[in-house]
Amino acid sequence: MEDGVLKEGFLVKRGHIVHNWKARWFILRQNTLLYYKLEGGRRVTPPKGRILLDGCTITCPCLEYENRPLLIKLKTRTSTEYFLEASSREERDSWAFEITGAIHAGQPGKVQQLHIQKNSFKLPPHISLHRIVDKMHDSSTGIRPCPNMEQGSTYRKTFLGSSLVDWLISSNFAASRLEGVTLASMLMEENFLRPVGLRSMGAIRSGDLAEQFLDDSTALYTFAESYKKKISPKEEISLSTMELSGVVVKQGYLSKQGHKRKNWKVRRFVLRKDPAFLHYYDPSKEENRPVGGFSLRGSLVSALEDNGVPTGVKGNVQGNLFKVITKDDKHYYIQASSKAERAEWIEAIKKLT
Repeated sequence: MEDGVLKEGFLVKRGHIVHNWKARWFILRQNTLLYYKLEGGRRVTPPKGRILLDGCTITCPCLEYENRPLLIKLKTRTSTEYFLEASSREERDSWAFEITGAIHAGQPGKVQQLHIQKNSFKLPPHISLHRIVDKMHDSSTGIRPCPNMEQGSTYRKTFLGSSLVDWLISSNFAASRLEGVTLASMLMEENFLRPVGLRSMGAIRSGDLAEQFLDDSTALYTFAESYKKKISPKEEISLSTMELSGVVVKQGYLSKQGHKRKNWKVRRFVLRKDPAFLHYYDPSKEENRPVGGFSLRGSLVSALEDNGVPTGVKGNVQGNLFKVITKDDKHYYIQASSKAERAEWIEAIKKLT
């Protein structure tokens, strides 16, 4: 990282005038968040814009967009609102924590308080679980169950463990993820919620109450009174459904070279196992459907040289590149944001080929 840079990486930003969503390269400094366009794998200077953090307020989790659960909202001193989407819950929370620290950089006491609050545990002694459940059922501000899939089975009226923890924090029932997990475990213990599927069912065997509920995007839960399971027969499962039924191993924003026009675009990549597939999504679109993907069975993955433009790569794109060759000899050229990130992706993919 450059001097003075607290964090950098891809986030997807909502436009101010036209509310479209575009991937931008963000750089966080002590009192400013800069964002850049990327062309040919390089950031275009000067920056496309800057957010002055002095006097900013931050909302995370931000649940204003139902189809974008990984948002951070920044509101400046002049009431300008910025919506930024991360590639995973962990990445979103990491950005939010660093931005919050930068906002309060001149107040050491406030920063220390934030560190303590991140792992705080101060649930009210007489908390009403019935009130929480009533609020969860609210048609406008509650949590919305929907069909979710795990390992080939479709479960109706379910929600993700991480989505429930986000909702509890956003609704001010919990101040930290630790509190949210414990509160969700209490709801489950009192039979307001029940686990659905192998991932969440396995966790309830743990003896520790705080570990029985999974703050996880692959663990499914439902309201106890609406528990219904619909198992899709194997013969009716389409290929795409089977591809997407695996366990998520890794996800993040990477740049990818197109197959036809050979232009470079930022995509959200999701690596799954059992079965092993690598899918990529267009972060500018609302629907959560992959725009492409391929089986990793029999694939080869390797880093490309960092000096000059490697063979097969179009445009002046250099550095942190790697290539995946599928079993049917299709070549995918991908660029990470750093050597370390490239090494992590290559290692994760190799384990599944």
